[in-house]
Amino acid sequence: MFRYRRAAHVACALSLGWLVMAVPPVGAQQTEPAAPPAHVHPGTSGEGDAQAPAHQHEAMAASVFAPREASGTAWQPDTTPMHGWHRQARGWDIMVHGNAFVQVLHEDAPEHRGATQGGSINWLMAMARRPLAGGRMGVRSMMSLEPLTIPGCGYPNLLQTGESCDGDSIHDKQHPHDLFMEVAGEFDRPLTSSLRWQLYGGLAGEPALGPAGFPHRASAMPNPISPIGHHWMDATHITFGVVTGGIYGARWKAETSLFNGREPDEERKDIDLDALDSVAARLSFLPTSAWALQVSAGHLRDAEIPTAGGPGVDVTRVTSSAAYPPAARVVEARRVGTER
Repeated sequence: MFRYRRAAHVACALSLGWLVMAVPPVGAQQTEPAAPPAHVHPGTSGEGDAQAPAHQHEAMAASVFAPREASGTAWQPDTTPMHGWHRQARGWDIMVHGNAFVQVLHEDAPEHRGATQGGSINWLMAMARRPLAGGRMGVRSMMSLEPLTIPGCGYPNLLQTGESCDGDSIHDKQHPHDLFMEVAGEFDRPLTSSLRWQLYGGLAGEPALGPAGFPHRASAMPNPISPIGHHWMDATHITFGVVTGGIYGARWKAETSLFNGREPDEERKDIDLDALDSVAARLSFLPTSAWALQVSAGHLRDAEIPTAGGPGVDVTRVTSSAAYPPAARVVEARRVGTER
């Protein structure tokens, strides 16, 4: 234990460059309509009040990309800033945002666990939405060039574990993200004046399990290195094959997913589709505009491959988390239970 703690303390990283596309937060541009109150989600009447003023409904309809909407269908605090480039074209509302770092990472640790590596950690996200059939449809994508900019099995990250490479489990490294991290569509429509339903699915995406993936949290803007708990809390940030359905109000959302729970292989440029035989459910709650809480559970089929080969290992995962801005950092989460 002493060596692990010491190794973590002497790890360091030097970032040589940083880019955030379109620094002004979405909704802060002069051409955008006024945003709705922080506690009101677009398409709801807020606090269950079906008699909300007309101007409030207009403002909510104009807020196409609410700050609470993060990776997949996960929520983060309403007050979390959402930076991005926002335009309208041919009836579509479009938003693009991303991060790119050029860095030298150096970690000094005993027992030859340290490493030095240069490269680039990066990702790009794009979303487009438009009205359809009394509701709203959208397409989403997220990509990374890390398969080309991160050499070997990943960048140095002491104590990090997760997935496999070159016939062994990855440790003290964070593997590169896949080229295709999200390729998905969504549809959202009112059920009542204060309730909506949502359908989400795609070739690559995120099921209703755990908090928002770390690249989508505000804490990733100045520091892209994955948190140590990434593969315990939000390892399903990239799932190749997912369908999620849910209902939600102004402050809560209940949803369930059917998805492919297998980890991506070490070939990072393809899409590893497989059977949708894993299940998950999540309940999200925003008690105030500054907090986002979630509890979720899932059973993942063949989620982890033993290093000695053989059949995959099923995993039962239970998580709970609380996010608070400005870092929107997950402050508590846990994973329990592993079974064959």
